[in-house]
Amino acid sequence: MESSIVHTRLGQLRGETRNGYHVWRGIPYAQPPVGKLRFHGPQPLEPWEGVRDATSFGPICPQPMPSAESMTGNLVEPPEQSEDCLYLNIWTPASKAPEKGRPVMVWIHGGAFVTGSGIIPLYDGERMAKNGDVVVVTINYRLGPLGFLHLTPKGNGLTSNAGLLDQIAALKWVRDHISAFGGNPDEVTVFGESAGAMSIAALLAMPAAEGLFQRAILQSGASQVLPTAQAEQVAAVYLQQLGVDTQHPERLFTLPTDALMLAMAKTHEVIGPGMAMIYQPVVDGVTLPDVPLSAIAQGSAKRVSVMIGTNLHEGDYFIRKESHLMNRSTACQALEMMTGMSDIGDLIEAFPVTIKGQAQMLTDFIFWRPALALAAAQSEYASVWMYRFDWTLPGHPTFGQAVHGAEIAFVFDNLELLGKLGLEIQPSMQKLAHHMQQAWVAFARAGEPMLPERVWPEYNRQQRATAIFHQDIMVEHDPEGDRRRQLTGQMSI
Repeated sequence: MESSIVHTRLGQLRGETRNGYHVWRGIPYAQPPVGKLRFHGPQPLEPWEGVRDATSFGPICPQPMPSAESMTGNLVEPPEQSEDCLYLNIWTPASKAPEKGRPVMVWIHGGAFVTGSGIIPLYDGERMAKNGDVVVVTINYRLGPLGFLHLTPKGNGLTSNAGLLDQIAALKWVRDHISAFGGNPDEVTVFGESAGAMSIAALLAMPAAEGLFQRAILQSGASQVLPTAQAEQVAAVYLQQLGVDTQHPERLFTLPTDALMLAMAKTHEVIGPGMAMIYQPVVDGVTLPDVPLSAIAQGSAKRVSVMIGTNLHEGDYFIRKESHLMNRSTACQALEMMTGMSDIGDLIEAFPVTIKGQAQMLTDFIFWRPALALAAAQSEYASVWMYRFDWTLPGHPTFGQAVHGAEIAFVFDNLELLGKLGLEIQPSMQKLAHHMQQAWVAFARAGEPMLPERVWPEYNRQQRATAIFHQDIMVEHDPEGDRRRQLTGQMSI
């Protein structure tokens, strides 16, 4: 294994050269957000002297860890957690980059804004970099209360949406330094799944993110914010659990991390199960001026090409047994919180209180409807492509349905990592992974996703062309149009 040293404007970094690719891990992109920088926006790095080692991942944001058996569970020892977590990782082909540089693909991980990192094996960028001849970047950002507590109204430099500001800081780092790694800073695609895709929707509406990326891929997530009143309630309960009042905010900067995480757990208990995803983007009028969908509909991202899609059975990942069912009142409250809709009670009457009914309800309201709305809004200003991931493995306990997150291993072509879930990789799966990865890379390279042996038309309100990724790949116009019309009603989405 050889080392690979690059010279950035901040200093030198030593990575590794492996079989046909270079990798640099644990690169800091902002100052550690600790002490008096806690709950503040990320601050620029200071240069360093000498060669900094970039051969091991940096710590991840403090969080509850997923089960090792989950799709995103780590296959190695649990990683170090620290508030000093603002690190990114880069994979590039080992061959010489073209003069203008390679396209750059920046992955923003999901995890309901409370878990996840850029070091998860499923997100390893080796194959995408080598097969697609692109530069792949994965990032960490602050999560839970550290990243998404609504604190802008408190003043004193405290901020809401710190996790989104971290993502912007990482993109600014890419703009300023990626050319040293053979990347083209003027050809950046952000792509992400779930909370990562919801983050991208927010970035499309944030003035501070304008110009930092030219293309965006949103997998199973779209415009979503926590209503301001609820965000204020969460912040009040959380600060109460910490014993911090507005007269003594300095305690926020001296309490140990364990106290912050304990307060996070207690806040969940106080607020109760009806308020799902209590940490997420919020319209604070400063960092995020408006609901992302509203801003996008007014042209906030008019120069950004978008690819967006959902999985056919998203909700089946969350509603798996009778104990996961919500009564209608709880379901209505949770969906209103997560969608911003105020008239959802009548709409959910059509969904029975069964596993299948509530799984479909989540699929439709949390994933499909927001994706349709964002696609329709953005298509007025820029090119948009829509997809749906339908692949299933009949009889498998997890992949018997096209569940939330199932497409990630195909996009990164890291299917072998699903072996821990009892999945035997078939040639048809490898073929689908190849075609999906090529579609994503083609979009990053030329602004237009490519399919084998067929054209993938742009999405518009008239034709609603949608690429369907299954055992075979096809394009359908307005798939399940009757259900779409019922779901969207009179809205022009």
